[in-house]
Amino acid sequence: MEGTQTAPLHWWQTRWFVAAMAIVAIIPLLWPTIPPLVDLPGHLGRYRVQLAYQDHAWLREWYDFQWQLIGNLGIDILIIPLSKVFGLELALKLIVMTIPALTVTGLLWIAREVHGRIPATALFALPIAYSYPFHFGFINFALSMAIALNAFALWLRLARLGKLRLRAIIFVPLSCALWVCHTFGWGVLGVLAFSGEMVRQHDVGHRWLNAWVRAGLNCLPLALPMVMMVMWRSGHHVGGETSDWFDWHAKVIWLTKMLDDRWALFDIASAAILFLILFKGFRDPAIEYSRNLGLSALFLLAVFILLPRIVFGSAYADMRLAPFVIGIAVIALRPKPGVSIRHSATLAALGLAFFLVRIAGTTISFWLYSQAYDRELKALDHVPVGAKLVSFVGTECRGGWLMSRLEHLPAIALERRLAYSNDQWSMAGAQLLTARYGPARRFAHDASQIVTEKYCRGEWWRSISLSLARFPRDAFDYVWLIQPPRYDPKFNAGLVEVWRNGSSVLFRVDHKVTPPPVPLFPEEIRALEIQARRLRARGGTGSLPPATPDRTPPPAAPAPGTARPPA
Repeated sequence: MEGTQTAPLHWWQTRWFVAAMAIVAIIPLLWPTIPPLVDLPGHLGRYRVQLAYQDHAWLREWYDFQWQLIGNLGIDILIIPLSKVFGLELALKLIVMTIPALTVTGLLWIAREVHGRIPATALFALPIAYSYPFHFGFINFALSMAIALNAFALWLRLARLGKLRLRAIIFVPLSCALWVCHTFGWGVLGVLAFSGEMVRQHDVGHRWLNAWVRAGLNCLPLALPMVMMVMWRSGHHVGGETSDWFDWHAKVIWLTKMLDDRWALFDIASAAILFLILFKGFRDPAIEYSRNLGLSALFLLAVFILLPRIVFGSAYADMRLAPFVIGIAVIALRPKPGVSIRHSATLAALGLAFFLVRIAGTTISFWLYSQAYDRELKALDHVPVGAKLVSFVGTECRGGWLMSRLEHLPAIALERRLAYSNDQWSMAGAQLLTARYGPARRFAHDASQIVTEKYCRGEWWRSISLSLARFPRDAFDYVWLIQPPRYDPKFNAGLVEVWRNGSSVLFRVDHKVTPPPVPLFPEEIRALEIQARRLRARGGTGSLPPATPDRTPPPAAPAPGTARPPA
């Protein structure tokens, strides 16, 4: 704690206010039955397999589920006891509701530990409880980050009280549990703890180099998960590339989109307010930065810059950190001593208003997303238990600001009807579940469910026409189109409509009907033209073959987690 104050607490510095803000943070999640976060339905489907795997033989035929120690198990573990009490969907909803609440309490607790009491400017950081990574449905990540913020506050508090031995004892198991929840949260806690400890060592009289070394030694209680990390990544079946370094254009976009939800102008303006607050910290003589949290923000910024977009096959690694860099920087601000209470109260009122407006907008947005979920999920009333279902969800080549949140809705068929879902991630070592339904071929897992009207950026396998023409009909009994793009109705040959709502439709596959011919797409035609030129060069006829049905599977889809439409 960089300073202590003896004056009475103001309204935004009291415990009841912190509790009230935590309660306000869960309001957007109260109405939706299923929190409308992009990836969350996919996780929900995996949890159903996890809980029912031994009870249904067809699940074992379709999926391989094996428990193993990986740094991504937070809700996978919590869901086991809670689902027995509340049921699967409500249990997941209750867990997800704790994430924004814990994010709010973590930010305010850190601010109190560092500044002695909560500065008025800290309230502007609270909207990152609903940041872009949370909307994307990175729920194990989001839970680990919320826990990491509160753990960092506890780290600072125990140091302030001089209980360093107790801190070491507590944080050995706590760091391991946080790593199991999600590796990212443990890593961020390490960065925050090291920077905070470094400032503390300097404040007690050590030079910066010596403070650096002593901070590293005092952070050793956080190091045990490094052994767990080595064991995880050295496994024989662990895959996933690490790539896409220093994409500056993308990093600027992540900072712009850190509050991306539904309305571009509203979300960009909200992000701009945070940057304006940070700028005000440099220009306003009445506001200053904490050295402790200022250094933490700089360390996190360095990590954000150095992180690639894809780490171990998991996409958007750098994007996930962006809102927390800004959040820590905002709570680093505080009014300088001697500033009038009127000025501070005005800042606090503006910060509270900013948070409440964002919460109101998110509540409306989630209600609208929930309505879309309810409309689409009526199709499941016509899906038999255990059905072999292939789904195609429409999207655009270049995704707009608004995310439909429908990309993994097919997994609700797996969760509610124990039907096959081709949206599950299937990367050994990154998830407990992998798809092994061989007859589905490349339509077995994510991202085969995401389709566009035409091929885009060379990803010709994404075309809905190609998907409808080439999916192996003998492997599936039903086809679910969720807000599909336009396509030629001739590809509906052999598909019997059983439910429709607007453009969304559920088909039953008539296996007696011959499917339409498979079209040739630009990349295929180009490859054949190159082959024809080579034949002509060798003295052959060099003519293109006719566009006859071709059941050869197209090239394998990109690794799960790397094939999303651009955010």
